[in-house]
Amino acid sequence: MIDTDRLPYWVNWLAQDRDGTWWGFEAEPHQHHCGWYENEVGRSLRIASAEPNPDWAASLRSRDS
Repeated sequence: MIDTDRLPYWVNWLAQDRDGTWWGFEAEPHQHHCGWYENEVGRSLRIASAEPNPDWAASLRSRDS
């Protein structure tokens, strides 16, 4: 799991792409065919790599979740 205490203050959302990459987003991201992307109003940050996740579409969560 991601240690949210080590993330920049502006990361409000976390999501994992199909390939296993975890991302942090300032604003709620949009989903595309194999992952997530910023919605052009906030920053994003590549956080970590993990095993590919077949259930990646269900990975989006707020930082406080």
